[in-house]
Amino acid sequence: MTPLRKKMRNAMRQRGMSVKTHQAYLAAVTRLARYFRKSPDTIKVEELQGFFDYLAQDCNLSASSIRLCLNGIRFLYLQVLKWPSYDIEFVIPKLPQRIPELLTRGEMRRILQCCSNPKHRMLLELTYGCGLRVSEVVSLKVRDIDGERGHLRIVQAKGAKDRLVTLSPSLLAALRRYWALCHPQDWLFPSSHEHHAHISPSCAQRFYRRAKSRAGVTKSGGIHGLRHAYATHQLEGGLPVHELQRQLGHGSLQSTQRYVHWLPDQQRAGQSHVDLIANLSRQS
Repeated sequence: MTPLRKKMRNAMRQRGMSVKTHQAYLAAVTRLARYFRKSPDTIKVEELQGFFDYLAQDCNLSASSIRLCLNGIRFLYLQVLKWPSYDIEFVIPKLPQRIPELLTRGEMRRILQCCSNPKHRMLLELTYGCGLRVSEVVSLKVRDIDGERGHLRIVQAKGAKDRLVTLSPSLLAALRRYWALCHPQDWLFPSSHEHHAHISPSCAQRFYRRAKSRAGVTKSGGIHGLRHAYATHQLEGGLPVHELQRQLGHGSLQSTQRYVHWLPDQQRAGQSHVDLIANLSRQS
């Protein structure tokens, strides 16, 4: 490991950045060094636009991937190399504004009904019923369930933040049935192949895509679509947007507001958290 790479890793650890951020930022700086074939601390700012042009035109990276590289390189120069400024504006493709193909309640019901494995179904129900990210749901532990208060504790989620999310009565009942059937001891969704490990995000994606295919749902997108479905269905049920922000763990209200834009004229403020799983049962 080079001294510069080690220094950058230490700087990210001191700031409590996630493992994924470590990997992404270090990969960006490695890519930069390979492009110029010299150490990043010898590259001048005015040379960097050529690198971003290369990422967009030759590597055909998406706008979000290029911006992630930009953030990693900015972190290197400002926080590690201590440059006094880094205020040059680079030309980067604009992020496309797209609305994903949102799942309806009927499609959600069919997807869950087509998931016969108890562990897989519980994982999908919890992801949808609490609006979790896939990285959050696979890393849940049995002790994260607070049945008395009706809360689920999410530990060190995106942004290195803990949060509590509401567990509806039907989800809590489903979790109790799941525990009585499968008896998970530590991880709520333990791996079937690795001892003392939880299932991987890629396995969860596979469970979801398999159930979606069996249900005949052809809308694009992976398991993150369950989080989108949670947010839009809660807004349709009248959950205030600031409460949705807390449930989803968004640091900025602007991130949550996009769901309002996806559902024009459908929010009825002032109501409470909706039991989405119970609603699916009533509609079947």
